[in-house]
Amino acid sequence: MSRFTPKQIGIIVLTTITALIHLFLGFTSLGDGFFGIVFLLNGLGYLTLLAALYFIPQLADRRPLIRWALLGFTAVTFVLYFVFNWPDVWSVLGIIDKTVELILIILLWLDR
Repeated sequence: MSRFTPKQIGIIVLTTITALIHLFLGFTSLGDGFFGIVFLLNGLGYLTLLAALYFIPQLADRRPLIRWALLGFTAVTFVLYFVFNWPDVWSVLGIIDKTVELILIILLWLDR
């Protein structure tokens, strides 16, 4: 018997995917200044919130609050992609990541 529901497994997988995308973008653009650091921090933020949500037992009673924090973090990341990249928002990696984030937001909302 799994300790995670199918929705929670989806949340774990999608959060990990978007974290890895942001870490990749951060490491590949470190010499570009501000955005390289922002991507790294964003990827670390996703991993930290994911760990807090499901993998740190001492925070189990805070899961509803952490879930909302991860949902909000993802929503802000989603919106800021379009703010900072408009009108060039059609990169393949960007669209893949935004699709992952949109599905993640939906799963977090449904898992409340």
